Amino acid sequence: MPEGRGVHYGSGMKIGLIADTHMPGSIERLWPQVTEAFAGMDAILHAGDLHTLDVVDELCGLAPTYVAMGNGDVGIVDDRLQETWLLDFAGVKIGMIHHFPSPARKSAEVIAKRVDRHFNEKPDIVIFGHTHFEGIYQLDNLLCINPGSPTLPRNQSLRMGTIGHIDISDSEISVVIHQITEQGLDPHGEIEHVKISR
Repeated sequence: MPEGRGVHYGSGMKIGLIADTHMPGSIERLWPQVTEAFAGMDAILHAGDLHTLDVVDELCGLAPTYVAMGNGDVGIVDDRLQETWLLDFAGVKIGMIHHFPSPARKSAEVIAKRVDRHFNEKPDIVIFGHTHFEGIYQLDNLLCINPGSPTLPRNQSLRMGTIGHIDISDSEISVVIHQITEQGLDPHGEIEHVKISR
């Protein structure tokens, strides 16, 4: 599969995570809480199923945006969409793909084989989507993150869902999944904040 590559970013990176927006079938524009949260990011990673480039244009107005092509994005041609990405952020290799086996249901061996099949180099982190089920999973030296869906969480009806973000410093990688609320963002009630020393 083709593999997209992004530029190398420096230390102190903040990266926004989003997937499965399904727009405009869900809503016309992202919840304002999402755009406010992403306004201070250095990059935004969208793990696919856009259905329209409008959301990419909106996100690109906030930060450089990379998108993994989802099954609902067939026919969309744009340099910002690739089947897979392998991006280097301050020395942390982040791979992104839309459809990927969930570590909640598949063994570490299955996950490792899928990584080898889709990425030329082993990433430190894999961002994926498709299931609409948010989660952070640590498998040996691989961190897998599904930010869920901000619009159709857990494949339910239109409602405020989830997004995530990664902070990369010289000493650690920090990952949080946020629940979107009327007031803004709250830490996810079931998924703990993950910190990994570098």
